[in-house]
Amino acid sequence: MTKAGKVDFVAALQERVLVFDGAMGTEIYRRHVYINRNFEELSVSEPTLIRQIHKDYVEAGADVLTTNSYGVNRDALARFGFAERTVAINKAAAELARGVVKDAKRQVFVAGSVGPISVPGLVRVRRIELLTEQIAALAAGGVDCLIFETLPTRALAEDAVAALQAAAVTLPFIVSFAVNEQGESSVGEPVERLLLPFGSLAPAAWGLNCGLGPDGLLGAVERAVHHTRTPVIVQPNAGMPKEVDNRRITLCSPEYLATYAKRYLDLGARGIGGCCGTTPDHIREIARALRPLAQQRIEIKAVPGEATALKPAVPLVEKTKFSAKLARGAWVTSIELVPPRGYNLADVVAKAAQCKAAGVDAINIPDGPRASARISPLVTALEIQQKAGIEAMLHVCARDRNIISLQADLLGCAAVGLQNLLFITGDPPKLGPYPSASGVFDVDSIGLVRLQARLNRGLDLGGQGIDPQTRAVIGVGADPNALDFDREVRRFREKVEAGAEFAITQPVFAAEPLFRFLDAVADLKLPVLAGVWPLASFRNAQFMKNEVPGVVVPDELLTRMGAVESRDDQRKVGIEIAREMVAKIRHRLAGLQVSAPMGNIATALAVLAP
Repeated sequence: MTKAGKVDFVAALQERVLVFDGAMGTEIYRRHVYINRNFEELSVSEPTLIRQIHKDYVEAGADVLTTNSYGVNRDALARFGFAERTVAINKAAAELARGVVKDAKRQVFVAGSVGPISVPGLVRVRRIELLTEQIAALAAGGVDCLIFETLPTRALAEDAVAALQAAAVTLPFIVSFAVNEQGESSVGEPVERLLLPFGSLAPAAWGLNCGLGPDGLLGAVERAVHHTRTPVIVQPNAGMPKEVDNRRITLCSPEYLATYAKRYLDLGARGIGGCCGTTPDHIREIARALRPLAQQRIEIKAVPGEATALKPAVPLVEKTKFSAKLARGAWVTSIELVPPRGYNLADVVAKAAQCKAAGVDAINIPDGPRASARISPLVTALEIQQKAGIEAMLHVCARDRNIISLQADLLGCAAVGLQNLLFITGDPPKLGPYPSASGVFDVDSIGLVRLQARLNRGLDLGGQGIDPQTRAVIGVGADPNALDFDREVRRFREKVEAGAEFAITQPVFAAEPLFRFLDAVADLKLPVLAGVWPLASFRNAQFMKNEVPGVVVPDELLTRMGAVESRDDQRKVGIEIAREMVAKIRHRLAGLQVSAPMGNIATALAVLAP
């Protein structure tokens, strides 16, 4: 910690995910500076412009500002007649960013940007000399760390580290490579080779930036995170770049980039920002998407000595009709009904009654799916259970309530007899129509399970006894198609260890990923229900494939859905596909949860029909 109580850069990387800023060159060009100017010299000649760009990134949510110094080495500046101003321009770049950070209302770090020197024919000794001068000047200007970015080869990274040693600078540093779609450097070095240690001098983080858009970097990010325990920073371009005076300027949707930012986070990235073509708007969307997911979460732990106060949990077979069937190994079925946007529950109750008449065991009630605002799922579940006479399965989401409110609602569920609960972390608000709403996320789904398991044994969050104890049936989600399969399996095991009693998967459209997941967790012997989504139309199939996290719709299914023209025929094909999938996977499952697309109960029941 610093004297002011602020966390240093290395500690911050370990504690939370940091949002990096976006492109500097793109912003300078957007603000009507022509490309025949040297953009880095503007730190001296037009400091107000550069300062405002930094301010815009801070206001957008950046935790790390990158100095306007990417190409500020003596040889590069000589082209413009600025060679003798090398030190001054570097120091000015650092001081401008430092001044903006000083005025910020939260802690923001300054990373000194150092670009590669890859001029053909330039000897290594000269490259190191040029870099050494730049590094020393940036350090003198007050940067918190250095970022050697857009490195095309391992050799140039080694030059940068040698220059750091020559400059006798002890600042933390990031080594960030530009790779191709195969995850290789410009000379064919795989990302695993690029991320090998530099002897005794270790980077604070590795990075992948530039060269590729959000999707193109995904595979390399996954490989990098799996290869190293050092934090990984990801800064993709906003699409395919165009060369402009050794800079690459591109344009792309901020929302699109934010979607991939969440994927990088899911893979384990510790810093996410943008490179060429990205703007404060891109960083704003990234920050909105990541803040709810990336903040530290409350950890629910046992208090020493409280174990003696814990009561035995009620056995699964005694809790509800649904749980009794699970405990006996009987086949169970559930249909998902989404609460309405208004407050008239008559239609959803009538649909639940249809499900009961068809022999369905429970009605699954989502909690604000895709961050939508609907009538309280708790009220919906209670109305269904009381008026339709069928057990409800209520989703409990960590997104919208703090831990105190969540505990209050769980006790409320116990009081009114809502005992089948499915605990989920929840989609961030940015996914829905209320993107400015705050995501709470005091805990994730694992923390929620721990909380409910304690209540089931007669202790609340603060270690206070409750009598009688709750009798909730604890369900959790599972994603067989997770980008980081090992992480998904690890988290699933943590959920079971925390107290999960059954699981429901994301919608399954291919048997192989499901079987792979079930094989990986077979030793846990937890009842698993597969999520089944009967595709309602070709358009619905496209939406599920492209817009719903955790869902993978194979191309051959899209082809089948598109082979018929009318929506009714497409619905029939969707039912046919779902029934075929059920036939393939049924023998590995405890039951099914079938969604009713657009509330169409007939479609869901057709999937379950004998």
